Amino acid sequence: MNVSELNQGEFYFASESVTEGHPDKLCDQVSDAILDACLEVDPKSKVACETVAKGNFVLLAGEITCSGKVNYEQIVRDTIKRIGYDDVNKGIDYKTCDVVIKINTQSPDISQSVHEKKSDEDLGAGDQGHMFGYATDETKELFPLTHLLALRLSKKLAEVRKSGTLKYLRPDGKTQITIKYKQEGKNIVPVRIHNVLVSTQHDEDVELETLRADVKEHVILPCLPKELLDKDTTYFINPSEKFVLGGPEADAGLTGRKIIVDTYGGWGAHGGGAFSGKDPSKVDRSAAYGARWVAKSLVAGGLCKRCLVQVSYSIGLADPLSVHVDSFGTVKEGLNDSDLFKIVCKNFNLRPYNLITELKLLRPIYSKTSSYGHFGRDNEPDFTWETPKQLDLNIVQKK
Repeated sequence: MNVSELNQGEFYFASESVTEGHPDKLCDQVSDAILDACLEVDPKSKVACETVAKGNFVLLAGEITCSGKVNYEQIVRDTIKRIGYDDVNKGIDYKTCDVVIKINTQSPDISQSVHEKKSDEDLGAGDQGHMFGYATDETKELFPLTHLLALRLSKKLAEVRKSGTLKYLRPDGKTQITIKYKQEGKNIVPVRIHNVLVSTQHDEDVELETLRADVKEHVILPCLPKELLDKDTTYFINPSEKFVLGGPEADAGLTGRKIIVDTYGGWGAHGGGAFSGKDPSKVDRSAAYGARWVAKSLVAGGLCKRCLVQVSYSIGLADPLSVHVDSFGTVKEGLNDSDLFKIVCKNFNLRPYNLITELKLLRPIYSKTSSYGHFGRDNEPDFTWETPKQLDLNIVQKK
């Protein structure tokens, strides 16, 4: 690419996604399946579950306090089976893999700080940290277009594999979308899809040209807006040419290594904490959902075109240490970012108990979040943080 290809105000931006069979995503799904099983029998479970996968081996490690009985090993095997790993030649076999469990209960030092001897309303944050939420009006989901399309491609790879449309595909895979944007005043406008990258695991006997043609026809073209494709859009399909060995056999997997895939595809910011395997007392998860809820509500309410929200916490304390709102200069005429901050403070209680209660986070909903993104999924009612809140604007209307 030559810099001269860009005119003033134009830029390229890329986002990637991975399929549910990617080894890191496999681990996220196992950790969240364990969390869901614990919440199913005890909604007050405290869960911090990490998963490691390598070859035909899975390790569960972490801290879980749960009053009910949970069969950890069976959950591991059932999750791997659902993903589609049923043969060691694919990367792991749910039937024969070794499962090692290293789980103890939550540290008493943490539990006394966070929730013991406190009312429910005074539940402290499960750790310190800063969390971010982002929203943009470039799509109806108020979500970055590059990442929305990358997520759709990876999900479509799994759909055509499981339906038998492309039965020679295997579970592992990655996608990436690069879009050319232009800045028009306060708006960021997608101009065209610059390139599309898909790498998918496959059976040994499929011809590369057949795979490339099938993936373009059945995966890429159904997912991408036709008006953004042109004769100069470039397609890279299995550029490594051979992708037979995949999953944990080819690359070790670990919970929490796909945090940018889980969030905004590189747009906005990320505090660094992973989501999967953590119950909502851990603000890495619940406050990140809350920050997305806040940002999306501001954009949906027409108060700005883009928005980044940061919230920070201390372990054991209920109230946030800070809240920050940045509209990137897109705030509605007559308002400023300080006004947005006041609106947030008036309309949202960001204490952990309130986020858990208002967003209904003690339900076993987390397996659904552990692949294909935690945000931008408007058609899934369990993603409560994706429903914008109606905002009381009296605090700024009285200015």
